[in-house]
Amino acid sequence: MKFLPLLWSGLFRKKTRTLLTLLSVVAAFILFGLLQAVRVAFDAGADAADAKRLLTTARYSIIDPLPLAHLGKIERVPGVVAVAYANWFGAKYQDQSNAFPVFAVDPARYLDMYPEFRIDPAQRAAFEGTRTGAVAGVRLVRRFGWKLGQKLPIRSEIHAQRNGGLDWEFELTGVLDAEDPAQQGNTDVVLINNAYFDEARRTGKGSTGWYIVRIADSGRAREVGAAIDRLFANSPDETKTQPEKEFALGFAKQIGDIGALVTRILAAVFFTLLLLTGNAMAQSVRERIPEFAILKTLGFSDGKVAGLVLSEALLLLLLGGGLGMLLATLMLRPLNAATGGKFPPLFVSPATWGLAAAILLSLALAIGLPPAWRVRRLRIVDALRGG
Repeated sequence: MKFLPLLWSGLFRKKTRTLLTLLSVVAAFILFGLLQAVRVAFDAGADAADAKRLLTTARYSIIDPLPLAHLGKIERVPGVVAVAYANWFGAKYQDQSNAFPVFAVDPARYLDMYPEFRIDPAQRAAFEGTRTGAVAGVRLVRRFGWKLGQKLPIRSEIHAQRNGGLDWEFELTGVLDAEDPAQQGNTDVVLINNAYFDEARRTGKGSTGWYIVRIADSGRAREVGAAIDRLFANSPDETKTQPEKEFALGFAKQIGDIGALVTRILAAVFFTLLLLTGNAMAQSVRERIPEFAILKTLGFSDGKVAGLVLSEALLLLLLGGGLGMLLATLMLRPLNAATGGKFPPLFVSPATWGLAAAILLSLALAIGLPPAWRVRRLRIVDALRGG
């Protein structure tokens, strides 16, 4: 710490150049924080996946229904400890822009399958006991200002009632939440009671969209999945069973490989930053060669002078990177509010902060080591005579 004033005066010897360099670092890390938040949001489904959960869908297309009669057969497969199911409802609320996922489920089976979802026990009991009941994610509830006990008029894009109408009405009996902010986006859903839905719909009775299977040993996921698929091989309703994470990654890649896109953008940004800051740092050190010679004359060792240059690079990156990450964190709050819950929650995770610290350190070494090596080998006589 005793060298901090010396570092500070050296860093801001050319204030305009240092401020512009600092701004480029701040901008790069703002972009890093925001893009990493988007990547975390898109990966949340896969990251939240349970290694002991499998997804069983129709073999050739996930939109093809499966018979509910598969349920008992899957439950009897060795290694299976629980089975739930869900059916895509495809809904809009009030107008075309208010679309969100609605799943028809067996309430007890589904909520037992996802213990990471939090729901008040009384609300869960009400959902299980109300045929027209529904539970909704907390962000949806806030977005639309829903209240418990309220009737939810929802229009399905797919399923008509027996009278041919696509308009349904459910009673909100509970609110879903998740403790982990990365999983809150997974609660942006409305669950309805499949018993009522299956009885009231016009077509497709006795079928569901997919099964969620909990197994006892995650190491046997492939084996159990293959056993399930063999049950229905060569039948009109063949299945495809895969680990939940694999399913989530495959589903996300239908939108695009967001992770690869973010990585390429950030690689270009940090490479440019490396060139800019590296050039600024090298120029700054070149201009101060006589000053480093004087420091050596005063008794500073070669290592200590080189350490000062490295520390100066680290201080520059810490100031710019820390400020950039802080601004990115602050910018995400109004951004989340502005989306009105239409997008998964964006946040800067602890892992992102850790990655930012690693990048800062790597950049500081890459920028600071060449000039530090130069001043370490500097001979006082050569420096003072302008060599």
